[in-house]
Amino acid sequence: MGDQGSSKRRKDTLRYHSGFRNHVSSEALPGALPVGQNSPQRCPYGLYAEQLSGSAFTAPRSHNLRSWLYRIRPSVVQGAYRPLEMPRVATAPLKNISPDPNPMRWDPMPMVDDDSDFLEGLTTLAVNGDVQTQTGCGTHLYAFTRGMRQRFFCNADGELLIVPQQGSLEVRSEMGLLHVASGEIVVIPRGIKFQLNPLDESDSDTRHVCRGYVAENYGAPLELPSLGPIGANGLANPRDFLAPSAWYEECSDDHELVTKFAGGFWMATLDHSPLDVVAWHGNYAPYKYDLATFNAINTVSFDHPDPSIFTVLTSPSDTAGVANLDFVIFPPRWMVAENTFRPPYFHRNLMSELMGLIHGEYDAKREGFSPGSASLHNAMTPHGPDAATFAAASQADLAPQYQGNTLAFMFESRYLFQATPHALKAEFRQQEYGAVWQGLESHFTPHTR
Repeated sequence: MGDQGSSKRRKDTLRYHSGFRNHVSSEALPGALPVGQNSPQRCPYGLYAEQLSGSAFTAPRSHNLRSWLYRIRPSVVQGAYRPLEMPRVATAPLKNISPDPNPMRWDPMPMVDDDSDFLEGLTTLAVNGDVQTQTGCGTHLYAFTRGMRQRFFCNADGELLIVPQQGSLEVRSEMGLLHVASGEIVVIPRGIKFQLNPLDESDSDTRHVCRGYVAENYGAPLELPSLGPIGANGLANPRDFLAPSAWYEECSDDHELVTKFAGGFWMATLDHSPLDVVAWHGNYAPYKYDLATFNAINTVSFDHPDPSIFTVLTSPSDTAGVANLDFVIFPPRWMVAENTFRPPYFHRNLMSELMGLIHGEYDAKREGFSPGSASLHNAMTPHGPDAATFAAASQADLAPQYQGNTLAFMFESRYLFQATPHALKAEFRQQEYGAVWQGLESHFTPHTR
């Protein structure tokens, strides 16, 4: 059961439901969930029954996503939408912009405004695919200092995978509350209304800076990857994913609902909070995951497996084994391979990669890639360790070493990324990024092995 009772100002001790996409039953008032029927003639407490579907009705049972919400007012009770300008947020496809084969890198994004909320501090780096055919993804940075107050957000274009880099977040959603710290992630499924705030915003004497990354997945919902030969015990464990318990607020103040639809932003007014779901059950809800619980698989002999072994979540495409979007992490781990170049090897890949750094250092970069930075390598663009990293790793003592001060991640996609005009012209873009490899000189000695 969920928290017993809730109101606009109440912050009860959080209670979570464990398991990846388990069927959850949660109620904030005892008996608020109907017994035996999803949509009875009269719901308890005078509530309205509303189904939220995250998949087609006819999707196979194993991939059918839906939740029943029992709410004070149905979602249709809102004003008419009117367009809203969000000039720094873009959606695929971008017109008259070709994907660029050059490697790109950005420093941490500076604050857009010293008094901005999540939506005002959102900036798109690169996009791919096509939102209207539900393929590909968008990648964004965020930086904000205050909560959304009377404003809420609903993304009809895709699910949001949010990766905090600095500052803890309070996620207030239709299904309940989630607290998400740096080192954790949160996924907001498509179509769910929510609000993102600094977790400790009530401390008015402190300026709370929140920064991070967002993947906006237009394609199939994220799921756990198949383990194959790894077996039953590796990578992300389903039980470590946490969904919220029911929590609601009832108030008659004026609110705004911002919706992203077909790449555009729209705003509607409401005379109540949209977070008025008193009870819910189903398998379509926000969830969070602590990246520290990821069980990294590595080698005990030589070479190292492909980076796909670090996949946390994947959005499959219509081609088996080729992802619409993968979320991959490079967490703390032991380095034990024998007679092996241990950093990530020089590489050209069918997939396009957008990488970020949450904290620490990334083991393929000696400089220029600090927490909050981002890099982009499109398909078949060569990349790998910089010259200083290569020189050090080639001479390193190969005793067992714990790679502890690191947490990097990658958004990887089969589609080519288009960097946005704003990202290409940004002052925080590293225009000379390619210079990090220019020190890789020839060591070829044809007469000496």
